[in-house]
Amino acid sequence: MEQYLIYNTLWYPILTVLVALPLFGAFITLGIRGDRNLKIWGLLVMVVTAVLSLPLFFSFDLTTAKYQFAESGNWIPFVNIGYVLGVDGISVLLVLLTTLVMPLCILCSWTYIKERFKEFIFVLLFIEASMIGVFISLNMVLFFIFWEAMLVPMYLIIAVWGGPRKDYASIKFFLYTLIGSIFLFVAIIALYVTTGTFFIPELMTHSYSFSYQIWIFLAFTLAFAIKVPMFPVHTWLPAAHVEAPTAGSVILASILLKMGGYGFLRFCLPIAPAATVTCMPYLIAVSILSIIFGGYLALGQSDVKRLIAYSSVGHMGFVTLGIFLLNNVGIKGAILQMVNHGITTGALFILVGMIYERTHSREITDNSALGIMMPIYVSFLVIFSLSSLAFPGTNSFVGELLVLIACFTKYKIVGGFAVVGAILAAAYMLRLVQKMVWADSDGHRHSGARSELFDLNFRETATLMFLTIFVFWIGFHPTPLLEVMDASTVHLVKQVESGMHASPAGHHAVLNGLGEMVKNLLAFNH
Repeated sequence: MEQYLIYNTLWYPILTVLVALPLFGAFITLGIRGDRNLKIWGLLVMVVTAVLSLPLFFSFDLTTAKYQFAESGNWIPFVNIGYVLGVDGISVLLVLLTTLVMPLCILCSWTYIKERFKEFIFVLLFIEASMIGVFISLNMVLFFIFWEAMLVPMYLIIAVWGGPRKDYASIKFFLYTLIGSIFLFVAIIALYVTTGTFFIPELMTHSYSFSYQIWIFLAFTLAFAIKVPMFPVHTWLPAAHVEAPTAGSVILASILLKMGGYGFLRFCLPIAPAATVTCMPYLIAVSILSIIFGGYLALGQSDVKRLIAYSSVGHMGFVTLGIFLLNNVGIKGAILQMVNHGITTGALFILVGMIYERTHSREITDNSALGIMMPIYVSFLVIFSLSSLAFPGTNSFVGELLVLIACFTKYKIVGGFAVVGAILAAAYMLRLVQKMVWADSDGHRHSGARSELFDLNFRETATLMFLTIFVFWIGFHPTPLLEVMDASTVHLVKQVESGMHASPAGHHAVLNGLGEMVKNLLAFNH
């Protein structure tokens, strides 16, 4: 085990603290009275967690692909289940994204949530601990426990504090993700039966037959494709986003969707490299479909929140596209795009929540011509909209550029289709900005809601300003983030290359079966 780990040398067990502190804060919440006290307590716990997570970035060793800040101990030794935590250049950025975004979920819910605030703060703290646990677990069982632990609080966020169709959206979310979890669990058990270990770095070093890799890969892929989500298993996402409260949409967009991309990078590519190479064309095709399909549907939406929800399908398509190009540039672009999407789309959902509190509508026509009445609001709307369409100088431009470079380097036709998705993103975001900032309509001006259109207050401005800093910092100086992930992505590509030249028996039969599966899925969607 020691050959894979660099043990924590900080004065506190940083990874355990990042999980334990939100959990401790959640249970302390049960004894606190008064909504204001609950808000302050929840925000305090999340801010302290964020501050304590910063050494993960500033003390990170850029020269190694080993798992750093590691902590280990025996948990259930007779079945080889250990308490093993660690982060590498792939997971560390997602941990930091989680800790830095979660305080904003409290701030954007300050006046939005009006009932059961104690339970709401409890659920937010609990889900933060679960999401961090997913990214730092190096034992498959521990990973799966955290993976499942975040399912119930997310269900409650939608079902208790959601919109008019919250029952439908929450049940659909739960069922889709539960189905994916079943396949994930089966793959974990199968790997243990074969290898006798749950330790993730050791599972990456074992040699598996091609047919075994295919079935493991398919089980993992279904679980992670649902979480991303990829076309055609994406239909739970728009419903969940639209019905969830603002904080729920931010958590979904900024963090939960990234678990799917993380799963592909952590499990599919290194554990089943031959299967990954074989299935690569199919996953690239599905990624392109996600990009174009998500962008096309976003272009036709009149509900702002639903538009952003469908845009997430397209943006995450760029993430999976970069992953399955299987080269260093594409994978780096995918990881950076996961971080960028968390920042930009999280901010857009916060903006939707802010205007909904004022006009009580998410329809574009009810929220038009805001440029004169809410200049601060529309300034942020323009910034994050330009980031969403990957305008040069913003964070998303760098990630999308890397993915497109990887595309045109390997498959020029794929790059051409990806560019269509980028054009669609520009079309629907510019349409949104034009109508909300300048266009006049029979909307709020004639609905009696104009008196409520006061501009952003200090809390709201500070929330968005925090995210704006990252938009331009990453946009103009992405090097620190790229350096953090470099050693890990290089090592991952080398692991995948070990399966590049495999020519196993049954190869063509499996390919034909996969081809039929893709055709059937596409026919079912139509």
